[in-house]
Amino acid sequence: MSSKSEEYTKKLNQAMAVLNTIADDNTTPRNIRRAAKQASEMLLDPSLSTAAKAANAISLLEDISQDPNMPMYSRTRIWNAISVLEGIRD
Repeated sequence: MSSKSEEYTKKLNQAMAVLNTIADDNTTPRNIRRAAKQASEMLLDPSLSTAAKAANAISLLEDISQDPNMPMYSRTRIWNAISVLEGIRD
């Protein structure tokens, strides 16, 4: 495994940890938890390249981050996950 793919794997795992934290947080609205879980599952899709997984998850997270009902701490975590995923390129 190249150092770049190791780095990307580390970033995917970091983003999934953040998303799973959101998905498991009962103080976060259900639709936002569901989207975080979907984004986390997208990152595991074996049929896509690492960059495609990241791009799909970013797209979903950017949509949900506009939700006015989202608590600020959840929005901050989502932005954190997005910034980690943005470092992944083909």
